[in-house]
Amino acid sequence: MAELIELRDEQLLKMMREGDEDAFTALYRRRQGGIYRFVLEMSGSAALAEDVTQEVFMALIRESRGYDPSRGSLAAYLVGMARHHAVRLLKRDRTYVPMEEGGRDGEKSLPISPEDPQWAMSRRQSIEAVQQAILSLPEHYREAVVLCDLNEMSYEDTASVLGCSVGTVRSRLHRGRALLLQKLAGGKKAEASRKAIDPSGCLA
Repeated sequence: MAELIELRDEQLLKMMREGDEDAFTALYRRRQGGIYRFVLEMSGSAALAEDVTQEVFMALIRESRGYDPSRGSLAAYLVGMARHHAVRLLKRDRTYVPMEEGGRDGEKSLPISPEDPQWAMSRRQSIEAVQQAILSLPEHYREAVVLCDLNEMSYEDTASVLGCSVGTVRSRLHRGRALLLQKLAGGKKAEASRKAIDPSGCLA
């Protein structure tokens, strides 16, 4: 198994097609985390992210020959499959619980550090604010931000996933980042205003 780690995705896929279970396991371990994060960041649902991740790799087993290397990397192909499955499942089943209502095991994000609870709480709140701001972006901008900024995918691979040009990816990313900054700045102003008012509703 150790030597498989050095192989490229396409080599592992070829071995998987020939029946090598270890190659499939190596590919799964390498790519499942990115797929899970993409769906989680797009939907805010840990349950949906888990379901889609499993569906993507089951589909890869069934339809591995559908991958065309000339159209992009295997990583981009898998994320494209995840995008398709996520949209289908969201339309079919509205029971998935979004992150703000409780993610995996009821947790929202990072665990609180016992060394510095106040710092950890502040950091947790900041991360949650960013997560909610991303989730509130229009879908086409959110996809560009999640793929390029959070998953560090190239413009070319992102264009392959979204089925658009690199120029469109750049445009959506630029607009998505601008909207994200506006939302985060607006949230900070609202929080500052809230803190300036005491429980009786009077200015502090």
